[in-house]
Amino acid sequence: MRTLRAAPLSATAFAPFGEVIEVSDAAHHYPINGGTTERYHDLANIDPGAEGRAIVSIFRAKPRALPFAVRMLERHPLGSQAFMPLTGRPYLVVVAPAGDAPRPDALRVFLAQGTQGVNYAPGVWHHPLLALEAVSDFLVIDRAGPGENCEEAALAEALGIHLA
Repeated sequence: MRTLRAAPLSATAFAPFGEVIEVSDAAHHYPINGGTTERYHDLANIDPGAEGRAIVSIFRAKPRALPFAVRMLERHPLGSQAFMPLTGRPYLVVVAPAGDAPRPDALRVFLAQGTQGVNYAPGVWHHPLLALEAVSDFLVIDRAGPGENCEEAALAEALGIHLA
């Protein structure tokens, strides 16, 4: 089985797939509420698609043991899907570009810190949640509305994930 090495999650490396959601000096930010709060503004392009509406959910993910075999990916063609960890634990993000069925050689793996969220652009292929260490909760903002908004694709070959 071929191996995928996890790279650190960064806004630049993840840009082809969507946005990283995190507190960063690179983000537009400013004080509010009489200076008692710093607002990190407009961190992700939440796109519910035509006729959709944005919804907020919490997903509780069981941890995955490494090495882990990636056998499938999913995508949401009608809207974006944002994940923000609530428990402060690291997790893995596996993605492939939007388009036809994902090719194993196009997959990227990122190690996200417990302070970093991701927003998958519409149609970007990704693996379902890959929590590490312990059961982890994620705030999820995605689409509700008409149309089929979840497609799955089996990979031609399984790929093993290892931390670098």
